Amino acid sequence: MSTIFDALPGIEVPVGEISKGFAGMWASAAAEGGPAPDEATATQVNFVLHLGFRTTPEDAHTQFQTVVRFSKRYPSRVVVLCPLQEDRGETDIRAKIYGECFLGRSKSDKRCVEFVLLSYPRSARQFLEAEVSVCLSADLPMYYWAHRFSENLKLADYRYLLTRARRVLIDSAIAPAGALTFPWPRPNAVRDLVYSRLLPVRQTVGQFLASYSPAALVRGLKAVTVEHTRELTAEGRVLVAWLKRRLAACGAAHDAVQFSAEALPGERKLAIRFAYSQSASSFAWAGDLANGHAHFDAEFGGARASLPAAVSLLSPEAALSEAMFF
Repeated sequence: MSTIFDALPGIEVPVGEISKGFAGMWASAAAEGGPAPDEATATQVNFVLHLGFRTTPEDAHTQFQTVVRFSKRYPSRVVVLCPLQEDRGETDIRAKIYGECFLGRSKSDKRCVEFVLLSYPRSARQFLEAEVSVCLSADLPMYYWAHRFSENLKLADYRYLLTRARRVLIDSAIAPAGALTFPWPRPNAVRDLVYSRLLPVRQTVGQFLASYSPAALVRGLKAVTVEHTRELTAEGRVLVAWLKRRLAACGAAHDAVQFSAEALPGERKLAIRFAYSQSASSFAWAGDLANGHAHFDAEFGGARASLPAAVSLLSPEAALSEAMFF
């Protein structure tokens, strides 16, 4: 059975010869006339992608390519951790190296990414942090993406990564229950990729509502409902929490307003509705992510507004940068 380590690209090298392997790989690329990192934009970040036990080979390849696209904008040294669920008698850490360079608008605009892939059995777990630290650039910030881990407690065992990382990235749509409220060593560093990829929705809804006074938005507000289709359940939950925070900042009393999420038929749809005690106020937004169309309907103080808009989620690589840097 193929492991995620076997499914990912790269040249296998002895763990002790990773630097030597990169030097040889880039020398060969330059000799063949290909782009090499000699004149490339300097590496900007350390990035650790940790592929948990619930990651399939196909999923691993998808996330690998997401990081490659991310690195076109932010040149990175990437370490990909591939734990073995079944040791099959293996006791040593295995390594692969992989690199790409990207040309921009000119030959001088060249950016490169280097990947170190580490496969490790449970028996070698105690040596992993030391190996990761050797692979990273010591003077650069480190970001840690934990993807499809099976249990919060198992991930908490990777204390070196959780404490050193400037940001810890988790996707609450696929993470174990309670991942965002688990007592991580540095909870303020944890970022939810669901919240990040909702940035265009938060911006368009926030900008529309900002055209009204905070008092008008919360006067007589009784209920806020977010509707979502099944595949956007996490997005619906995160939108409810975001609206609750923003409306509280406008003066809404939490005990006076009911916030809820409800199922919506169809595919890739989100909707928001505000219910008021007075008939002169209303707000509704509906977004169809499948076709990129959305629509606002609102009435405050007797003035009615109906407005079409665009809607989308951030791409996976853009969501990474949003979660990491903002």
